[in-house]
Amino acid sequence: MTQATLPGQDYPGIGVGLIIRREDGRVLMCRRLKAPEAGHWSIVGGKIDLMERAADAARREAEEETGLKIGQVNFVGVVEAILGQEDQHWVSLIYLTENFGGEPRLTEPDKHSDLQWIDTDHLPQPLSVFARQALEQLNGK
Repeated sequence: MTQATLPGQDYPGIGVGLIIRREDGRVLMCRRLKAPEAGHWSIVGGKIDLMERAADAARREAEEETGLKIGQVNFVGVVEAILGQEDQHWVSLIYLTENFGGEPRLTEPDKHSDLQWIDTDHLPQPLSVFARQALEQLNGK
């Protein structure tokens, strides 16, 4: 019998994140309940499924996690988080959308404890490595 391996723990995991931004500049953030970075505020995202395009995974994860209907997504960049204290290593492709419909709602309460529109000049703490790096790339820092 072979032992299962876990992305992010037994080898670097490949994921996606989506920055969902309103016209007023606020971004949708969630408070994570599970590792990596449980208790931290982050952008929505998750793992890319086998044979799934990264942009499609970003759209799917966002729709699953927020109940929004996501339109066009645009590539922002790549972030990498090596979280030694959690034995986690993830590389994520980050996308941006300003094209969405509906009102966000907490559709996966087993994964997130809160979902809020956040002013990027007043980011909540603790902030995930993923969110910090993604927003820095978006803002060209």
